Amino acid sequence: MKKILVIASHPDDELLGCGGTLLHYKRSGHKIKIIFLSDGESSRPSKKSNIKKLILKRANQAELICQKCKFLKPVFGNLPDNRLDTVPFLSIVKLIEKEIKNFKPEIIFTHFENDLNIDHQLTFKAVITATRPLSKSFVKTILSFEIPSSTDFNFTKNNKKIFNPNYYVNISNFVKKKSNLIKIYKDELRPWPHPRSIKSIENLAKYRGSQIGIKYAEAFILIRQLS
Repeated sequence: MKKILVIASHPDDELLGCGGTLLHYKRSGHKIKIIFLSDGESSRPSKKSNIKKLILKRANQAELICQKCKFLKPVFGNLPDNRLDTVPFLSIVKLIEKEIKNFKPEIIFTHFENDLNIDHQLTFKAVITATRPLSKSFVKTILSFEIPSSTDFNFTKNNKKIFNPNYYVNISNFVKKKSNLIKIYKDELRPWPHPRSIKSIENLAKYRGSQIGIKYAEAFILIRQLS
């Protein structure tokens, strides 16, 4: 039994990026905990008058998902949404270091370093800093996941900045459950053909599965592996 820590910028990233994989590992008996660095709502000016209620609603949705999946109680950093670049970087690193020290995970899932979303970029950078090899880290494996409408929206001519996965997890037995769970974050979903529509999310899993000869998969970039 291993301990898995997911370090996500916003509530919903955990399901979009690695929901099926977490269900796969949970069935194997692993302990799973999620950190949400930002509140996921406070950057939306049209909803300012109701922002506290929306932040609480989003947190409750994340907690409900953890309960349904039998994950550990999530941690909320409550940092400003889409404004992690306004937070002292050391503060983000120390928040992550604290959770790593307390939980002692062997595996970490987090964002892709070149996502379009600034919070995703800084989350990745903070994770790499918090797990630097010279620190007293328990982390043996670090994996980056993709987020529909963030990873794929970062159009670039630089091939080194494109999400090019080298690690896959078979989620054929969990793709439907992932789809049902993501509906809890109903305000974050969009109609087809948006990448964050249910159909697109399932199609991405089907595409990743086709790359390795199975029905459905989630794909990752292996950042570090200590055997």
